[in-house]
Amino acid sequence: MEILRKIYTFLIDTIQTFLMAAAVFLVIYVFLFRPFEVKGESMFPSFLNDEYVLTNLITLKFGEPQKGDVVVFKSPLDAEKDYIKRIIGIQGDSIMIKDGSVYVNNVIFNEEQYLNPAIKTYGGAFARDGEAVVVPEDEFFVMGDNRPYSSDSREWGFVKKGGLIGKSFFVYWPLDRMGIIKNPFKE
Repeated sequence: MEILRKIYTFLIDTIQTFLMAAAVFLVIYVFLFRPFEVKGESMFPSFLNDEYVLTNLITLKFGEPQKGDVVVFKSPLDAEKDYIKRIIGIQGDSIMIKDGSVYVNNVIFNEEQYLNPAIKTYGGAFARDGEAVVVPEDEFFVMGDNRPYSSDSREWGFVKKGGLIGKSFFVYWPLDRMGIIKNPFKE
């Protein structure tokens, strides 16, 4: 009888531990941090296909995203997909793509910290070459770092603030690429 009591106590303790761990994981996953897998080459070389990043869900509740932040958001074309891109323009910014360069507020946007200077940026269906677009309130202009292979704001327009899921802050897989994701425009 004593052995059955020990087995029962062990099972109850194990179930309680599992439920507590699951509750903590659920709170973290729903309210604080969420893992995302990078799919495709649109953010190369900053992020590689099949890399995993942690995205902070709470920072956007208390602060505005800034130019250079890497964000995850619902695809404007397919709400079932999540995209990861870099913010290039915020509310009120004038964005123009001309002669292979990006201009923000009529000044060439310096992207050399994350973009090879040999890479040229060309317009798309929404942001046409030589035509400026102004970012509306509570919306963002985003682009992938691998410009020739990125479907981004140049094609489908602005991303609404409500569509943002979070700000990516840490690469955790593969281990040899592990590290903090920094905004190149913040010190």
